[in-house]
Amino acid sequence: MTGHAHLTPAQIRASLKHPVIDGDGHWVEYDPVFAEQMRKVGGDRAADGFLAAMDATRAALEMSVAERKRRRIAMPGFWTRQTGNTLDRATAMMPRLFYDRMDEFGTDFAVIYPTAGLRLPRIADDETRRAVIRAYNIVSAGYFEKLSDRMTPAAIIPMHHPEEAIAELEFATGKLGTKAAMFGSAFPRQVESVKADPEAGRFTVWYEVFGIDSPYDYDPVWSKCRDLRIAPTFHSTGSNQALRNSPTNFVYNHIGHFADAGHAACKGVLLGGITRRFPELRWAFLEGGVGWAAQLFGDLIEHWERRNIRALDNMRPEKLDRELLMSLVEKYAYGDILAALRERNGTPDPEHHGTGGLEDLDDFSRCRIARKQDWLDLFAVPFYFGCEADDRMNAIAFGRTNPFGAKLNAIYSSDVGHFDVIDMRDPLPEAYELVEDGFLTADDFREFVFGNSVRLWGTQNPNFFDGTPVAKEAKALLQQAPVRAAAE
Repeated sequence: MTGHAHLTPAQIRASLKHPVIDGDGHWVEYDPVFAEQMRKVGGDRAADGFLAAMDATRAALEMSVAERKRRRIAMPGFWTRQTGNTLDRATAMMPRLFYDRMDEFGTDFAVIYPTAGLRLPRIADDETRRAVIRAYNIVSAGYFEKLSDRMTPAAIIPMHHPEEAIAELEFATGKLGTKAAMFGSAFPRQVESVKADPEAGRFTVWYEVFGIDSPYDYDPVWSKCRDLRIAPTFHSTGSNQALRNSPTNFVYNHIGHFADAGHAACKGVLLGGITRRFPELRWAFLEGGVGWAAQLFGDLIEHWERRNIRALDNMRPEKLDRELLMSLVEKYAYGDILAALRERNGTPDPEHHGTGGLEDLDDFSRCRIARKQDWLDLFAVPFYFGCEADDRMNAIAFGRTNPFGAKLNAIYSSDVGHFDVIDMRDPLPEAYELVEDGFLTADDFREFVFGNSVRLWGTQNPNFFDGTPVAKEAKALLQQAPVRAAAE
C-alpha cells in the first residue's frame, strides 16, 4: 500500500544507522532442473515425490469449475510468477543474481525460505516425505553454499513424527551447516474413527498443532532445537481448509491463510506449556503479519481471566443457590420457567454439569501463569511474527494497545520472489512508510528491520551472524540486557 513518492531502497538504507535484515525472502526453485538434481542425490522416490507435490496445483487448474465444485477442491493460485518483470523473475530463480542485487533492495542479510518447498511437509506418505525433504535440503544448501555471507536458506524439517524431525535436524545442522529451519505445522492427520477412501480423506482430517492433543511427545524435538541452537520457525498454510475452500476464488482462499496457520500453532505451543518448559527457545510464525498475534495475545489473557482454575471455581454447579433462583423466578412471574425448575429440582441446566471426562479442568495449567510478567515471558518474549512490508497493521506491534504495554516482535519479511511483490525494490520503501506517516518511530523501525531478527536467530545461536556484514552490530545488540517488564 503506497501513497508516497519513494526514496530508493539504497537511499533509505544509506540514511539508517543500522543494518537491514530480511527475515523472510523467497527464492523460486525451477522445478524441472531442481527435481533432476534431487534425483541425483536422493533417487527416484525423492525426485518423483517432489514433482507429484507440484502436480496437485496443476491438476486443480486443469479441472473445470464444475468439477472443482463437485469435488470441493479449492481454487489454487494461477499466474503466480513474474513475467512482466523479467529481471525479478530471474532474480527469484537464481540465488547468485539475488545476491548481486541485495544492495539494490537495501538488504544487508536475508534468511531465504522455499517456494515449492513450502508444500513438502504436507506429503502424506512417510517414506516419500522423508526422501523428498532430505534431497531438497541437500540441493537447496548447494545453491547457497558460496553466498553465506549475505543469505542463508532455511532447511525444511518434517514434523509428522518426532524421530523424523530430530533426524533431519541433526542431518541439516551437522552435514549441511544449516542455521535456519522451517518446521511443518497445521498438516492433516486422519481422524481415527473414519475409514476414508482417497477422495473423502481430504475432509476427514484434523490439523496438528504440537502443543496440545498430539499423538506424540514433541518435547524431544524442542530439546534438540535447543541443543543444536535452532529457532523453530513456521511457514505453514491454512489455505484449502474449511472456510478457505472456494472452488472459484483464489483471493478468498489466500487472504489470512498464513495467519490462520500461525494462530493455530502459536496457541498450541503456548497452551501446551512449551514456552514454559523451554524458555530458551525463540519461535517465529511467518508471513501472516502481527495483527492476528496482537488479537490472540489479548484473547488468551481475557480467557485466562475468566477460565483460570480460580475463576472457574465460581462456575461450579453446586454453588448455585437454587432456592434464591426459584424465588426470583416466582417473584417476576415466569410461571413456565418456575414449573420447569420444579420438575428439575431447581437445577436450570443439568446437561451442563459434565466436564467431558477431564481430570485437569484448567486449560492453562501447563503454562503455570501467576502474574502479569508471565504473559510477557511466555508470549511476548519468545514469539516472533513475520510481517510483509506493506501491511499497515505492523504498527500494532509497537503501539500502546497491547496488554501490559507489551511490544510484540514483528520482523521485516519482504516475501520477495512471490506474486505479491510486484518489484523487489518495493518492500523496504513500503515498510518505511510507517515511519514517514508517523506510526513508527526510528527506534521502532530499527527493531522491525534489524533488532527483532537478530534476537530471533541470535538468542538461539549467538554465532548466527558471524561472517556477515551485520555481525558487529548483531553481537553488540545481543550483549545488551533485555528489558521486558509488565506495566502495572
